[in-house]
Amino acid sequence: MSRFWIAGTGFLGAHLVRHLLDAGHQVTVASIEGGQVHGLPVEPVDVLDAGAVERSARGADGAFLCTGKVSRRAEDAEAMHRLHVVGTRTALAALRGAGVPRVVVASTSGTIAVGTDPNRIGSETDAPPLEIIARWPYYRTKYYGEQEALAANDPPDFEVVIVNPTLLLGPGDLRDSSTGDVRRFLERKLPATPAGGYAFVDARDAAAGLLLAFERGRAGERYLLNAKNLTVAALLERLERLTGIPAPRLRLPRGRALALGLNDVFSRAVEAIGGRPPVSEIDVDLGQHYWYADSSKAERELGWRPRDPSDTLRDTVRDLVERRVVLVRSESSRGAAGG
Repeated sequence: MSRFWIAGTGFLGAHLVRHLLDAGHQVTVASIEGGQVHGLPVEPVDVLDAGAVERSARGADGAFLCTGKVSRRAEDAEAMHRLHVVGTRTALAALRGAGVPRVVVASTSGTIAVGTDPNRIGSETDAPPLEIIARWPYYRTKYYGEQEALAANDPPDFEVVIVNPTLLLGPGDLRDSSTGDVRRFLERKLPATPAGGYAFVDARDAAAGLLLAFERGRAGERYLLNAKNLTVAALLERLERLTGIPAPRLRLPRGRALALGLNDVFSRAVEAIGGRPPVSEIDVDLGQHYWYADSSKAERELGWRPRDPSDTLRDTVRDLVERRVVLVRSESSRGAAGG
């Protein structure tokens, strides 16, 4: 049995806490919000406060950095930089000062595995697509956070491993940080199907992958975690079969500029009648890209295995319905609830 220190109580962090507890480990949880997670008190610690991190983590056998702000809004860029970049640098230095020997940093596949080629599946050996991710503050700051993590890696005294999960789905996304596109589908707020491709993984399996990375991962390495690559159209068709809710019949053209132009025309028309456009420009831009990722390195080196992606989609929908995040119409409620 080990004692672990975890920063972050969001979608992934909460599942990691549950996974570690189920495995019999002791867990100290830290988050600036405080509160509780799975019955454990959360220490109100800001990762930007080096002294607080060091005091909280002293005596831990290992640590996980699962902090992050998931936002697609450009106005959140500065806050994300402080948390993802400065926070990673500060927390890792404090953890080393506390004597923690090994840390796993949770990042995102979007720092590596995103592009415009539908035939490309990203791997850890690929160069980061900086010309693409520079447009999106979340992925840009996550990439620079990874650079801070790699710079802090100094084996054997202090080891850092990075884990890069794809889009997190599954139950328990209490902050609507990852399952928003599924929610919008259930609410019938997707006017058209983007031309790109998604990759997703169950948050419960990603949590298991974090522990495996701690136990078996090589210091200074990245590990992509992914369960399924498929076009956005194919994903929405799966959701249609699962829920009975029809997928959008209108499909956006593959060209980014034309797709953004069409969305702008639609958004202006909605605003002209006093409505709020259901899909933002950045939502369309993200959906026109391909986020395909290869998790064979994690499967080979860590022994990681994802569950059936159909189970993940079913559990995601069921959770959103049961928590009444969405109210599905009666003709589809049986399918949405997974009955």
